[in-house]
Amino acid sequence: MLLAVAAALFGMTFVAVKDALTAIPPLSFVGWRFLLAAVVLLVVAWPRHRSVWIDGCIAGSLLFAGYAAQTIGLEQTSATNSGLITGLYVVFTPLLAAAFSRMAPAMSTLLGALTSVVGLALLTLTETLSLSSGDGWTLVCAIAFAGHIVALSRLAPRHRDHIVAFTAVQLLVTAIASLVLSVMFESTGLPPRSTWVTIAVTALVVTCGAFLVQVWAQTIVGPSRTAIVLALEPLFAVITAAALLGERLTVRGWVGAALIIAGTYIVLVFAPPEATDLQQAEVLSEAH
Repeated sequence: MLLAVAAALFGMTFVAVKDALTAIPPLSFVGWRFLLAAVVLLVVAWPRHRSVWIDGCIAGSLLFAGYAAQTIGLEQTSATNSGLITGLYVVFTPLLAAAFSRMAPAMSTLLGALTSVVGLALLTLTETLSLSSGDGWTLVCAIAFAGHIVALSRLAPRHRDHIVAFTAVQLLVTAIASLVLSVMFESTGLPPRSTWVTIAVTALVVTCGAFLVQVWAQTIVGPSRTAIVLALEPLFAVITAAALLGERLTVRGWVGAALIIAGTYIVLVFAPPEATDLQQAEVLSEAH
């Protein structure tokens, strides 16, 4: 239930971020947003264990890749497309989880992946069968988020008693990497005043709140199930973009969006549930 709330918050931020990017470069926005969130969580719980820093840096690197690619893509594509393409991490997650566990993915997962890929093609490919730069960056974002979810399924259970500190390290890594690259490639100073409200809301409500919920939930829920519940994110993104920005899909776009959602539904209903590493360890312990 909390993951569903997190998904709604994630989805509703696409419009706000899209608007802010008219006044601030993408990496700068990500950097300041995550720096504010990291400072808040570090005040609450400073990481005192070396393992928290190491695992947090690993997960944080994937988180940075996802948010940087998503924000760069959102500058060049619509909030609707960004939300729907980002939602493809639901399909990529079980495929990556199967690859890392060296197990063949379930047929339902493969069917869902194929359905979603066809939907992605209909939604994003131009008449010349080329992918726009913005949609391409967002696809990279979806793959990075899938990798982040798989990584959390292995790392988060190790830090069940230090979830806030573990989350803070990830946010700090994302902030530092974004700001360093922003200075190198965007040459910007402090964000303009018009963006601080959006930065504060996305940092405190979404990054501190929703993301912390996700990390905590992944100490309990397996990677594929997490991704599937978070699939509500693109639905809220499309609804918010239509209501506030007046964005509309073409007939082909609606068919593509429907196939992406159908692929997600196939994985949701028919894919076998997974256990987190902690649950697997408990089962092995009981067996011995």
